[in-house]
Amino acid sequence: MDTQKVDMFVMTNTKFFDGFQLHSIKQQLLNLPDEKADRLFFTQFKDPTMSLIISLIGGSLGIDRFFIGDTGLGIGKLLTCGGLGIWTVIDLFLIMSATKEKNLIKLQETLLY
Repeated sequence: MDTQKVDMFVMTNTKFFDGFQLHSIKQQLLNLPDEKADRLFFTQFKDPTMSLIISLIGGSLGIDRFFIGDTGLGIGKLLTCGGLGIWTVIDLFLIMSATKEKNLIKLQETLLY
């Protein structure tokens, strides 16, 4: 993939990944064949800010975990009312980084296939 496309992808998707991950993502994209690159531009990533807002509104019901694809943890939060509120408060601090990790996993899966 050419440098201009890689820079465009990194600039438009910076908020979906942690800053320390961007360099390795850029290196992987530079080595990516062009036929896989087109599929990458249509991949939808979850917005960490949106997951925080969802966590504020419905975190005790596990909606935030369902949003990022953690179905098991979402069911656990739903059944325990957010761990009696404790898990809900903890997730307010962790949900954005969990969303970015899920986005990185989705990117890696897209690059492999």
